[in-house]
Amino acid sequence: MIICVCKAVSDKTIRRSVEHGEVISLRDLSRETGLGTCCGKCVPAARATLAQALSALPSTAAMNRDLGMPLGAPAAC
Repeated sequence: MIICVCKAVSDKTIRRSVEHGEVISLRDLSRETGLGTCCGKCVPAARATLAQALSALPSTAAMNRDLGMPLGAPAAC
């Protein structure tokens, strides 16, 4: 299903980007695909699809919600 008509971004693209570790946030997704940069009507559906894809990741790739990065990743200070 197409999530962002303006940039032709599908739910499959979002899931694949999460699975490959390319995105962990809506901001990352927007940078990678351009999603949400035109009319913005896709943002709620993109956010829901992204959350679903992130929750489907194995627990070893769980997100540290405070730092916004995968667990075990070095924190840059």
